[in-house]
Amino acid sequence: MNAPVIPLPTPETTTETATTAAAMTCTVTTLAALSRDPAAWDALVAGADRPTPDYSRRAMEAHRDHGLAPGDLPCLAVRRGPHLAALLPYRIGRGPLGWGRVARPFASPYLTVTAPLVVAGPDGAPALAALAAGMRGLGCPWWWPLLPTGDGAGPALLAALARDGWSRAEVSGFDRPVLDRRASHDAFLKGHPHKGRLKDLRRRRRRLEEAGLLTVEVVGPDGDLAGAVAEFLALEKRGWKGRAGTALACRPQTAGFARDVFRAGDGPVTARADLLRLDGRVVAASLALVCGGTAMLLKTTYDEDLRQLAPGVVLEAEIVRALHETRFADRLDSATLASAVLDDLYPERTRIAETMLSPPGGPAPSLLVDRARRQHAAKAWLKARLARLRRR
Repeated sequence: MNAPVIPLPTPETTTETATTAAAMTCTVTTLAALSRDPAAWDALVAGADRPTPDYSRRAMEAHRDHGLAPGDLPCLAVRRGPHLAALLPYRIGRGPLGWGRVARPFASPYLTVTAPLVVAGPDGAPALAALAAGMRGLGCPWWWPLLPTGDGAGPALLAALARDGWSRAEVSGFDRPVLDRRASHDAFLKGHPHKGRLKDLRRRRRRLEEAGLLTVEVVGPDGDLAGAVAEFLALEKRGWKGRAGTALACRPQTAGFARDVFRAGDGPVTARADLLRLDGRVVAASLALVCGGTAMLLKTTYDEDLRQLAPGVVLEAEIVRALHETRFADRLDSATLASAVLDDLYPERTRIAETMLSPPGGPAPSLLVDRARRQHAAKAWLKARLARLRRR
């Protein structure tokens, strides 16, 4: 995702739309311009078809304000009159192994998927058709990571692109653990496919309770989220991420981002923190964003001195209990690339893919897929080589 930047189209230039009947227009705008109409942006998130927090105003402005995205970041915006109907932030850069010019949806380590925001209801199909025309108007293929292909906005986007004449091929993919809320916590436990895993979780909780007074604290959008985030940052920095320099608190930009994106307040995206305390001190913490009925569990950490007691796993089980008892969401999304911890706890899966998309008359996506796989293999080899050198 760190390809050299190529000059972008001029902001607010209109691209051709294939949906004149619905009066949809697709323009290239900027993150800064979108922020000047916060009500329209929030309304799109609130009324989107299975929205995620990733391209919400809360998340994108936090990226901008803390140096993780530029204010002039280009965005494809579909409008019907003054109303936003679809939104897709993006960049343009070099393709795999330096090939040509490609577009990519904006991504960062703090985004879980890169599906566009698209309005729900009868305007959804014309909005996607206009977005497809806007993507085609950029005149290049798309290299698309973290695209949900099983549910969410991803399948509808791919169908709209197919109708517009695009071709695609998958570079790679994985199944992300998710959990859909049952009628009750008892129903979840009774229908769980891994009874041994549940037994192990009960045993680990008992061991923690033997070590001291175990309590769970839930901090919602009206609570002291600033305090909860501060405790998360301190706990994460004390662990291996702090020693490696990758904890959020290791850099002012990422610490500020965490405090901003997980701030208190209402709107279409709200924040939540779950803290596991042992004799009053935090031994595991989880920070989540809730949007459209889904809680995205974006960041978790635990006290590594208690690794054998698995406080992080115990907290995950308590979040599942809270989901059923307080019904704060309809789904938990692990928001991970891979999760050995949650694979056996979350029964459902959602497919996330890295995909090459080529417009009509563009290059064969299979050629780009081959180059992308070779680039990934080279990076993996280099990473492993560096790790071996550090161990010497």
